[in-house]
Amino acid sequence: MSAAPASLLEAALAAAARGWHVFPLRPGSKQPALHGAERCRTTGDCAGGHLKWEQRASTDPHRIAQCWESYPANIAIATGPSGLFVVDLDVPKEQSGKGSSDTPDGVSSFLALCERAGQPWPTTYTVRTPSGGMHLYFQAPPGIRLTNTAGTLAPMVDTRAWGGYVVAAGSTLNGAAYEVTAPWRVAHLPDWLRDTLTDTPRTGATGTIAPARNATRLAQVVLERETAALEAAPEGEREQTLFKAARAMGRFVAWGDIPRSEVEEAFQCAGETAGLRSYECRSTLRSALDWSIRNARPRETR
Repeated sequence: MSAAPASLLEAALAAAARGWHVFPLRPGSKQPALHGAERCRTTGDCAGGHLKWEQRASTDPHRIAQCWESYPANIAIATGPSGLFVVDLDVPKEQSGKGSSDTPDGVSSFLALCERAGQPWPTTYTVRTPSGGMHLYFQAPPGIRLTNTAGTLAPMVDTRAWGGYVVAAGSTLNGAAYEVTAPWRVAHLPDWLRDTLTDTPRTGATGTIAPARNATRLAQVVLERETAALEAAPEGEREQTLFKAARAMGRFVAWGDIPRSEVEEAFQCAGETAGLRSYECRSTLRSALDWSIRNARPRETR
């Protein structure tokens, strides 16, 4: 037996011993190694009909050993059956051209979310991903069937629950490993985070945006333009529009042309009127304004 499968087998068994349901991924990949519906022969586990990876994930040591003893598969944890809720803090994909250096990473966005809620960074089992991101593991709350989200909590912050999976510690991607950085017990999902996830958006709400009280004329014009664009943004583009609007106004805050509180008040109102949840507005505003103010160039003089 090669060293890689032995290590992966041990990691898969360790995850299963925690009560986490695992299934194999292709070696060095995040893609499931199980057959799809089009190739299903309706035998074995699928004798009663094709079973997807979430249904076939297992904690059975015998089944796990059969798979990983001879095959260097990466390890996936099916979060729903495992009773887990995992917060995935990503990093911008600069090298692939899908992101940029001015995009906040998931850690910064989640930290801003914690600060907005007046809560500390959660102490829980944590895995570092090969890209430099983090997976924060939580026990899913009873009585609530949470599902996956992508950027709903904050930019570069995704979640995995029912219908999702995460790559487990011990797996590798592009030669780098998923590593446990905080081997603490898995904490219960904090109430504030659960409430944030189950918050109801104010779709169709109406609000009145008062003119900025202490702004220069140019700052006021730009603020009015950006709030109008946010209110008119179609579903699916609203959070990104808010992010760009806050970035556009950050330099005026840095120059002293308008108080930050007035920018936040106007965008919070416009964002909720457009249909965003209150926490989405708060977290996006915080991260975008922080970056823009910190990186604002000096005002050009002529």
